[in-house]
Amino acid sequence: MGALKYVIIGVVVVVVIAAALVLLPPTQHQAPVQYVASPSGYEAFVPSGTISYKGHTDPTGDLILNNGTTIHNAVWNGQYSSTIIQNHDQIDQLNSQFVGQTDPVNNQPYVPLQDFYVIKGQVPVQQVTINGQPYTVIEANSINPANIAGFYTYDKQVPNFEVAINMPGTTAAGIPGNSPVYDWANVTGTLVYETHLYQDYIRGFFGGPVLVQPNGTIIPYGINTNMPVSAYFSNFVAPSQVYNPSS
Repeated sequence: MGALKYVIIGVVVVVVIAAALVLLPPTQHQAPVQYVASPSGYEAFVPSGTISYKGHTDPTGDLILNNGTTIHNAVWNGQYSSTIIQNHDQIDQLNSQFVGQTDPVNNQPYVPLQDFYVIKGQVPVQQVTINGQPYTVIEANSINPANIAGFYTYDKQVPNFEVAINMPGTTAAGIPGNSPVYDWANVTGTLVYETHLYQDYIRGFFGGPVLVQPNGTIIPYGINTNMPVSAYFSNFVAPSQVYNPSS
């Protein structure tokens, strides 16, 4: 009778363990951390949505490497995750409010702005599977905060910004309020005005500067100071030059 009791207890324990295993949530498989891109390059994370990862909500989007390669289904996990989500929500709301209206200076329609986050140097990533879908997770806690900065520009200009910031000879400059660039009847003229417009609605948003490429092409952008700004990005955040289109 005693032996039968222990057999019954053993069967019950096995059944309970099996039931618990069935009820466990699906695991998120992941590979070891690896580093992508050049140690001296600039990479850009471009958010577009969110995902639930390891019990919290993280931004998802594209990771553009300094060589032009774009990694889709990227997840930003770690420091500044909630800040990025908030910034992206704010820019989406402003785009909904203003895109389609007209720039009063050059009489051109406003264009959608996009927030993006530039990383100086190599990016630590993990290849993971979440709910059967492969993702590349950026392990942001392993990045020196001094190597991260936030910017804004026309959404279609983000890849061009990434190329320009990695191009030798590219500099940054400020646009004075009386610059003829505001009158240009193209996206460049619109962006210069629109980045100033949006800064009135988003805390930590400052508009006005441009990237000046060696061939003279300029890309207007805005600066996100909701993240600490380090010396790595000081030339882009507080440019000492003034852009003169006649020079």
